[in-house]
Amino acid sequence: MSPPPARPADPIRWHLLLAAVFAVLCAIRLTIPSKPYFDEVHYLPAARALLDMSQALNREHPPLGKQAIALAMLLFGDNPLGWRAMPFACGVLALFAACRAMWFASQSRAASVLTGVFLITGFPLLVQARIAMLDAVMLGFVMLALWMCAGAVREHETARWRLAMAGAALGAAMAAKWNAIPLAMVPGLAFLAARVWQAKGQFLTTKRGWPIGGMTLWEAGIWLGLLPLAVYALSYWPFLLFADVPGNPTGLIDLHRQMLDLQTQVLAPHPYQSQWWQWATNARAIWYLYEVADGAQRGVVLLGNPLSSLAMLPALVWCLWAGLKEGRRDCLALAVLYAVSLGMWIVAPKPVQFYYHYILPHCFGMAALALATERLWQRNERLVPTVLVGGSAVLFLWFYPILTAAPLESDQDFLHYAWIEGWR
Repeated sequence: MSPPPARPADPIRWHLLLAAVFAVLCAIRLTIPSKPYFDEVHYLPAARALLDMSQALNREHPPLGKQAIALAMLLFGDNPLGWRAMPFACGVLALFAACRAMWFASQSRAASVLTGVFLITGFPLLVQARIAMLDAVMLGFVMLALWMCAGAVREHETARWRLAMAGAALGAAMAAKWNAIPLAMVPGLAFLAARVWQAKGQFLTTKRGWPIGGMTLWEAGIWLGLLPLAVYALSYWPFLLFADVPGNPTGLIDLHRQMLDLQTQVLAPHPYQSQWWQWATNARAIWYLYEVADGAQRGVVLLGNPLSSLAMLPALVWCLWAGLKEGRRDCLALAVLYAVSLGMWIVAPKPVQFYYHYILPHCFGMAALALATERLWQRNERLVPTVLVGGSAVLFLWFYPILTAAPLESDQDFLHYAWIEGWR
């Protein structure tokens, strides 16, 4: 008898180490500035109103992200730690879950570890995990859902509970921020497309075939369709208890009509607004903070790593090619996830957009870069992978002070980091 095929050992210890390193990097100066900055001024009043059930504030966004911030404030107090503890925790979860998702999708130890390295050194995940905004909360649930979906495809015996967790996480992601809605549709549609392709007329009843043997399409529809919608709807429970809900919606549908009107209203131009092509080329940054705070000149800038954020573009092209020509499902999945999450903002009727809307596509691009770097190494290419990993790490260390509100020497220190006009 032939021996069983070799299977690489699960690198979960490396993933835990990367998550711990990321947590330490995020925790440094987490409570600085000690007053709300940037969009915290919108979400913290909404969280306080949730705690006393006085009024529904910040109604243009769904409520779960603000509930998460309010929960941390209840646990740690109405202070900088309480404000930022939940985005911090969700950011660490996103990093760990992304590594796990890559492992189950590719069965590559190197690619899963590189995914964590590129996400840590990529800038946006770190910045968003340190501020009381909704993006890190959404991202944590999205990555958890993708981890569970990839695990279900890899280990069919665990598929039922994994898809249940994935569905709940997808609903929570949508309930944190609407950015997740297009992505929440991808797992269910992928399952449907795979079954129709393989089973033809029996696609509704068969349990055979990819992506999960032993599960029918209708059952997958419960976990990936109905459950996310139920979790999303349940997140609106505070609207039954608020003393005042502006607009007096007559129900959930009317409330969503008002939310959509708020999202698409024409706003005055913002000095930091940008377009999708500026995000992809890393041409426009946002200064969340640049002022004297807590006794020193400090700054926090949101932009992408100057090396990896551009290198991921050819990596995504390669992923699309490898997915279509070589049948690499892991590569194709990343190309699709990037296209869906970015495509939303190309067609969205929201008139004013910002770089932080790019965080989901950016994370998928970092994962694509991990796969491409691994492929180059397998082909005995050493220079480019070394430059990508080492160069990204060096740039991360250089920019780290301006990503984490470190004390600066003068009010002109931003010139050390604003290399192009669009970063000023």
